[in-house]
Formats: sequence, C-alpha cells, structure tokens
Amino acid sequence: MSGLGSAVAEVPAREVPTVMRAVVKESPGPGAALLEVPVPRPGLGEILVRVRAASVCGTDVHIFRWDPWAEENFRTTPMTFGHELGGEVVARGPGATRLEIGQLVGAETHVVDWTCYQCRTGRHHVCRNLRILGVHLPGSFAEFVVLPEVNAWPSDGLTPEVAALQEPMGNAVHAMFVEEVAGQTVAVLGCGPIGLMAIGIARLAGAARVFATDVNAERLALAQQMGAHETIDAREDVVARLREHTDGNGVDVVLEMSGAAAAIHQGFAAVTNGGRISLLGIPPGPLPVDLSREVIFKGARVYGITGRRMFETWYRTRALLDEGFDPTPVISHRLPLARFAEAFDLVASGHAAKVVLLPEEV
Repeated sequence: MSGLGSAVAEVPAREVPTVMRAVVKESPGPGAALLEVPVPRPGLGEILVRVRAASVCGTDVHIFRWDPWAEENFRTTPMTFGHELGGEVVARGPGATRLEIGQLVGAETHVVDWTCYQCRTGRHHVCRNLRILGVHLPGSFAEFVVLPEVNAWPSDGLTPEVAALQEPMGNAVHAMFVEEVAGQTVAVLGCGPIGLMAIGIARLAGAARVFATDVNAERLALAQQMGAHETIDAREDVVARLREHTDGNGVDVVLEMSGAAAAIHQGFAAVTNGGRISLLGIPPGPLPVDLSREVIFKGARVYGITGRRMFETWYRTRALLDEGFDPTPVISHRLPLARFAEAFDLVASGHAAKVVLLPEEV
C-alpha cells in the first residue's frame, strides 16, 4: 500500500478532503487516540474508500489494550487500525479500473503477495508473506482508507453495515463449508459474532440440528434468535447434553469458536466417531491435546480455520446473503467513531455482540 503516495487519483480533488479523523495507535502500549491525519492517496492498483461503517473485531481490542499478541504483531506506530469495513469508492489510482466511483465495497483484509508457493497453489489465505489491514497496514477506523483494488469486494445492494460484516461472516462460512453440513448435526461452541453467524448459516445450509454453547446468557439468547435448536450453558456437562440429543452418537460437526481450553476439549469429546471439527477460536497459549483419544482413534478430521478462502468464500458469503441470510441481529451497538474506546470496552465485556463504528456520525 502506498499510503501518502504521489499518484494522482481519478477524481476531482474538491470531492475528497485533505485531512480526516482516524483512530490511531500512537505508540506501543494501551490506548489509542482520535486524531486528524492526512487522507491517504491511492497508488498503483489501489482505490480510496470513504468508510461508511467499520465493525469492531476482537483483534482490535487486543491492539487497543496492547496484550502480548498485539506487541508481537502490531509493529508500526503511529498507525490507524481496524479492518472490517463497508464504504464507497471515491478515487482510483493508476491501473485500478474494475470498480466504479461511488460503488459500495467490503474488504478482504488479507493482503497477499500473489507470488509465494501458497498463492501459486490456490491457498492465498495462508500466504507466506501475508499482511493484514489494520495490523500491518493502515486500517479502517477512519473516514477514508486505501485498499488494493483486488481486495475490494463489490457489495451492491447491501447496506454499509452488512458490507462490513461480510469479512467476519466469511470466517463462519469458511469454517462451516470445509465439508458438507446438510442433514448433519452441528455444535457451535462459543457464541461471539462469528459463532452466532455460523448458527444462522448452518440452518440455511440445511443442518439437521444446530446446538450452541456459551457461558453468557445474553449470547445464548442471541443464539436462539439466530436459529439454534438447543442452547447449552458451557459450564454444564456439554458432552453429555450433546450425546443425549444425538442418540448417544455425538455431533457430526463441531465449530469451535471460543478458543477456551474447556470448549476445545468438549468439542473433541462431543464429535462423533468419524466426524469433523473446525477450529477457529484462538487459545491464549499452548494447549495439551490427547491425540490418541481425541483425534486418532476417533477418526476425527480437524481443520484449522484462518481468514477466508480468496475468493471462493466471498462468492459463497454473498450467495447466502442473497438467499436471505440476515446477519444484522448480531449487531448490538452502533456508535460514532469518537466513541471507539467505549466500543472496545463493550466487546471486551461480553455484553455486546458486534459493535459498528460510524465515521460520519459525530
């Protein structure tokens, strides 16, 4: 990304201001600031997007609070962070011709090199030289952001909020559809925003029964709203409850979305012999797994889920939206950009699902 590159954008300068408000990580350590900074200019193959909605992810909370993950991965300061966005194309750099000025887009936030072994064999989402918007490159908690045009996903017909939600929804779609789910029993362990969307996706995809677990009663209520047949407090005997509901067999598919050690072990214990488990939740540290008992002798198939398949997952995500999947019940709060600290605290507290920041609201 060129940031403040010298390329001339294909739009009259009067339509784009020279400065903007942005949430900036000024230096290593807790906190962030709302600052007035220069509007970036799109370089070769890039576009400038006016951000209409920017949703908050757990990654953003890590960066704001400055935990060990942020210290290891967020290396450039000062820099704007945030990565889930919906907005309108307002300028195009040289060579960017695919998208029209004024077109609504979401963002594939994984910026890849297109030349490494993984990219050349169709596995762009695990590019060896992966960079992530808002972590390694200036992000979307701002009035404007620059994107490689190839990373902008046309989102005509959607609202800016839903355009932004396509990014985390894509995580749920990727986790769900590494194998078939129609006619199968599915357990979603962890009802954060991605887990909640996974519940609705499983129902739309024809799952026979969908179970949801969490320790948070508010999120279990949302799980019911998203279509879960049964909700279970994760502090109960989850494995016994799931076996009770499946004639003692265990579930066909487990989607582990929490990263909690207890939930991961519950997932391995609850999956039926020959079933599969998709692991998306990130544990806080190394986790012991009894491979013989939990995986090998069960004949279980285990998938590590990161990001979205580029761009197969995006096509499937849009198809689900066009078929009537509605992710908006997952949005619990809408706040102006200036209230970013409140947004991060809400997400961290567990008393919010998806929080959306609106740069145009003061």
